Amino acid sequence: MQPIEREHVRGWAESLFRAEQDRQPISPLTAEYPELAVEVAYEIQMHNVQRKLLAGDTVVGHKIGLTSKPMQQLLGVAEPDYGHLLASMQFQSGDSVDYPLIQAKAEPEIAFVLKHDLEGPRIGVQEVLQATEYVLPAIEIVDSRVANWQIGLADTVADNASSGCFVLGDRPTAIQSISLGTVAGVLWKNGQVVQSGAGAAVLGHPALSVAWLANKLMELGTTLKKGDVVLSGAICAAVPVSAGDFVAVNFGRLGKVELSLRT
Repeated sequence: MQPIEREHVRGWAESLFRAEQDRQPISPLTAEYPELAVEVAYEIQMHNVQRKLLAGDTVVGHKIGLTSKPMQQLLGVAEPDYGHLLASMQFQSGDSVDYPLIQAKAEPEIAFVLKHDLEGPRIGVQEVLQATEYVLPAIEIVDSRVANWQIGLADTVADNASSGCFVLGDRPTAIQSISLGTVAGVLWKNGQVVQSGAGAAVLGHPALSVAWLANKLMELGTTLKKGDVVLSGAICAAVPVSAGDFVAVNFGRLGKVELSLRT
């Protein structure tokens, strides 16, 4: 890491933290420092995760972003990224969601809940399926502390992979009883269908996304843990949402998940 990067990590983390608290987006970090490396961006992310842990929050899992080819091409990358899911970010289907958001968007996702640790390397689809207790329908509310979503890869990684909060369905489905590649979801906003997609939109199969995460975390000296929630990636394009919106996703046999957005 360049010395200037190490000097700036804490300052960049503070800027993102304050942007979230004050709901005032900032300019892209890469506008200030175009050479910002992804490895440094993950360090910035961890600064703010650790800050929240010290304040009493807990990590409950991870989210995976950039799982579609169009999004990877847009940011000029060849693999996904990830962020941390904290207990304070979690809601249940039917909740009225009150969370500090700035420029929120809703994404339908399939959530994996693990029954034992999943440690790379060489994790593949079968290892993920064997490690999964059940799957749930989910809605991720993504957000960006960067003004107008003008993000590069390092910007979104530093910003906890553009995480906001997430909502889980309440009907677990055994992994053996459903084909995750073909399961389809329909996203509704205020009673209107606004997007739809299928599990195959996530790297070809959502379990491949979870496998990527397990292998990536191994490179950083950590693992997915028993009980972790993993949001595997969006099955369709994100839809902007704001206070007062009612959002629902119907995944057919996988079930439904819904929320009302208060903030």
